[in-house]
Amino acid sequence: MSGFTSKKRFLDTSMSFSTLITHENHQVYSNGNRLLASRVANDIDSSILPGLPDDVAKYCLALVPRRYLPAMGAVCKKWRSFLKTKEFITVRKLAGLLEEWLFLLPPMPGFTKAGFGVVVLNGKLLVMAGYSVIDGTGTASADVYEYDCYLNSWSKLSAMNVARYDFACAEVNGKVYAAGGYGTGRDSLSSVEMYDPETGSWTLIESLRRPRWGCFACGFDGKLYVMGGRSTFTIGNSRFVEVYDPEKHTWCEMKNGRVITI
Repeated sequence: MSGFTSKKRFLDTSMSFSTLITHENHQVYSNGNRLLASRVANDIDSSILPGLPDDVAKYCLALVPRRYLPAMGAVCKKWRSFLKTKEFITVRKLAGLLEEWLFLLPPMPGFTKAGFGVVVLNGKLLVMAGYSVIDGTGTASADVYEYDCYLNSWSKLSAMNVARYDFACAEVNGKVYAAGGYGTGRDSLSSVEMYDPETGSWTLIESLRRPRWGCFACGFDGKLYVMGGRSTFTIGNSRFVEVYDPEKHTWCEMKNGRVITI
């Protein structure tokens, strides 16, 4: 009888795949999805590798060859989350497995851009803002994408507060800064914003003393230096170097700087 019942169930056209799922898994969809929520919670709260302390498990994952890391990131959320942390890079470095690689990246999401900014933060590549031509119309972008070389994948981060291109950007003390550039309608910008990876958000900070575009930036001794480019207040390339102190939240200016832009 059991074989007959099974055969009838699959031949009965009144029963669709969705009704079979509903009948056979009613427990999962009832009582406010308590069972499903419990399974998700258990997965999040479970150990990285059952039977091992987390520090030992992390070391084991760090020993996996780089070519297998994208597949390892697909095993579970806990492993993927660990692969995306700065701690993973630190553990691999301590294990002597932090190599230098040259990557041919997969296509970045979104529209083709020019005038974007690129910064390396915590071992990941950030591509910020830029200029795109969409349906024949040029526009500034505020989109930010992050490439993870271990997972070989792109992800979209929080958008900047101001769409811009041809701007200066740099990493200082674990945070990313974007300064000046052109905005919507080719307006020259003096605005500056900072990205904090801990909060995953951009914050507008004290503006430059004058709008400038085509400039570049670097971090040195815990401060942000914005150099070169052009300004509405100067003729030709700017010789002024503006310096931002993150601790004091203020800008100062090096008037005797010698900057050559190429």
